[in-house]
Amino acid sequence: MDQQRQARLQVISGPMFAGKSEELLRRVRRAHLAGLAVEVVNHALDDRHGSSQVASHAGPSIPSQAAADVRTVRGLVEARELDLVAIDEAQFFGAELITAVNDLVLRGTTIVVAGLSVTFDGCPFEPLPSLMALADDVTKLTAVCTVCGGDAAFHQRVRADDVADARLLSKAHIGGIEEYQARCRRHFAVPDAPPRDARAT
Repeated sequence: MDQQRQARLQVISGPMFAGKSEELLRRVRRAHLAGLAVEVVNHALDDRHGSSQVASHAGPSIPSQAAADVRTVRGLVEARELDLVAIDEAQFFGAELITAVNDLVLRGTTIVVAGLSVTFDGCPFEPLPSLMALADDVTKLTAVCTVCGGDAAFHQRVRADDVADARLLSKAHIGGIEEYQARCRRHFAVPDAPPRDARAT
């Protein structure tokens, strides 16, 4: 089977603290061990650990290229013979990423995309839902609910900042446990609704 037929689009999705970056890094390390040509790309907004690495909340990291938009991603990878391109924080690249990754897969490069599938106010976070629909493989991860310890498909923003501006809204999805908490559906508080009393549930 030739490289083009083997190429796949793989999506890793879930809320914050679900281990998405950790799973992406695991796949990248396996590809390195297999001697594959790999490029790792992270969105430039994610500067928590510096602009030249992808890191998980658990700590492990790996060198990466920072890109602010899809055009930059294309420039980093299209002229090279790569077996695997791993893209973290994919939610920040917008709808243009869908066409870009499809083009790369058709050229014979396997793409692994990791990102948030849901916003902190409980809405689908494009382009992840569309990428999940088009993917050959989807790994949907959950975190651990900070209220009950159950599977958490959502993350709740607990820091009350004004995030009306579009760029601030994107930036607001970068942070740690001081700003967000993982929540199950039962304990996820819908914005503009009274917070649920965990003790009463």
